[in-house]
Amino acid sequence: MAFIRTPDASASEKTASMYASAEASYGYLPNMYRAFGHRPEVMENWGTLLASIRGHMSQRRYELVTLAAARELKSSYCMLAHGSVLLRDGFTNDSLSAVAGGSEKAPIDAVERAIMDFAAKVARDATSVTQKDVDGLKRQGLSDAEIFDVTAAAAARCFFSKMLDALGAAPDHAYAERLDPKLRQNLAIGRPIEGLNSNHS
Repeated sequence: MAFIRTPDASASEKTASMYASAEASYGYLPNMYRAFGHRPEVMENWGTLLASIRGHMSQRRYELVTLAAARELKSSYCMLAHGSVLLRDGFTNDSLSAVAGGSEKAPIDAVERAIMDFAAKVARDATSVTQKDVDGLKRQGLSDAEIFDVTAAAAARCFFSKMLDALGAAPDHAYAERLDPKLRQNLAIGRPIEGLNSNHS
């Protein structure tokens, strides 16, 4: 599932603890945790960073920002993971596909569309962000602190998505089992799901 050898639980107490916790949460050991098996403290600190960012945003806003950044990064893993959260939180297969594809018919309001566009720009090329972009978010009612939060969520996604893709961590096969095939195809825009090739996703 990766370009590097990933350790088993015997590697260290921290690795064993991380794997056990992940298995308890997901019912299996996700590939993203295996990818961090050599440095479980990095995953632990990643979790702390995310908690500090998410703590100032609604879950819906955080997930939409993350989805926009992941789409720009062509991260199948993060699109599938965070799309699944939105699916559990009330989106239908069709509405989520519309959001994931950036459709004008996506069931999001003007503020959400603005923050997703901004998050995509941060992930695509942060040097292209201008004062005009930030002022546009302010006109949508966002405060300076809220703009910081959106930026932090988008920028943080660059770290995690790029780590997984650069190490060759394939999205877990569980996504193939749990998601509608059409939706799965719309979310898996980069690396194919483990065990599936691009022609069968």
